[in-house]
Amino acid sequence: MRKLDTKTIVVASHNAGKIREIQDLIGPLGFTAKSAAELNFIEPDETGTTFEENARIKALASASAANMPALSDDSGLVVDALGGDPGVYTANWAETVDGTRDFAMAMEKVEKALEKAGATKPEQRTARFVSVLCLAWPDGHTELFRGEVEGTVMWPPRGTQGFGYDPVFQPQGYDTTFGEMSAEQKHGWKPGDEQALSHRARAFKVFVEACLEA
Repeated sequence: MRKLDTKTIVVASHNAGKIREIQDLIGPLGFTAKSAAELNFIEPDETGTTFEENARIKALASASAANMPALSDDSGLVVDALGGDPGVYTANWAETVDGTRDFAMAMEKVEKALEKAGATKPEQRTARFVSVLCLAWPDGHTELFRGEVEGTVMWPPRGTQGFGYDPVFQPQGYDTTFGEMSAEQKHGWKPGDEQALSHRARAFKVFVEACLEA
């Protein structure tokens, strides 16, 4: 496992919600980070069929463009009754004809698919959020870190916090959705904490323990 010996990195993302969460997580550790969006890097085509492949594509593109280490995230909602969909295509389910993303529409697509599958009871609507972080260096070396959180798909959506599918995902052991949680509740984590809640915070915990701690 290669250690990260700099506190200056690129957040390899054009997604405002992801950028905000990653910066919330790395900020307390003393990192200076700009996003691929801020640096006007071209968004690479995510041609992978796994979270790991897409995370690697994004991280390598930014590391090469910036000539410094880059941290990416590829994440999505995996719904058991839908055979794992939307999965790596989570963002694609939100795409509209004009190229923008409408997550209210995407959440409705998931709900209609669940109804079609006959998944109306909570025990039939199990799902997990998956996040894979990739740390890439300009020389092409990469390290991958995966985090998952189990939960249930709820309907109708609840809460206006977070982003994406957060209003329909209720993590196991909680009676609120990610959309009803504050940023601190959802992904607040710092070194020394035993537990992290969100998929991204769990992946970040693995990254810190592997690449930053002695």
